[in-house]
Amino acid sequence: MVLNDWYSKGLSAQEYVDSMKQHQEGFIYIYEHFKIPAEDEPLFANLRGEKWRAIILTEDWCGDAMLNIPIFLRIAEVGRINTQFLARDENPELMDQYLTNEKARAIPKIIIIDQDGKEVLNWGPRAPEIQQFIENATSSLPSKEESQFADKQKEMYQFITKAFRDNEDFRYYVYQDLKNALTNQTH
Repeated sequence: MVLNDWYSKGLSAQEYVDSMKQHQEGFIYIYEHFKIPAEDEPLFANLRGEKWRAIILTEDWCGDAMLNIPIFLRIAEVGRINTQFLARDENPELMDQYLTNEKARAIPKIIIIDQDGKEVLNWGPRAPEIQQFIENATSSLPSKEESQFADKQKEMYQFITKAFRDNEDFRYYVYQDLKNALTNQTH
């Protein structure tokens, strides 16, 4: 399938949010509390002429998606980037074209396409500063063979999810990385 077909197959943002079983509250919280800085609005308004569209590969259990997607949706609103959502696990043939480090089905993946369905860029799963935070958080876990691994991993995921929801610096890092990726593509 070509990217235009994948786009046509997706859910709208509202349909995706309505269908969420996990992280819906955090997703909406971030969306409601994140605003594009006024001085940056013209940057994204300039994207309107590009008539870009976005396909977002995601799953509602993903903390990175809870953090990143609401920020992207704010940018998409100003830039008028129509966005459709596809579940990673239901679309492995597309996901496998966007593996992280050629092996991981890491999400979210935001695929920007032009009117002809040609890929302009893809972004994800996270900003470099967030990657560093995750690496630091996971480095303190015991080995998988140790009996307390599962409990410690669960605690770590709860800590990360709370940090993603509440840490405004994290929103800024994601925003800056998305802003740089998108504005470096315009001609």
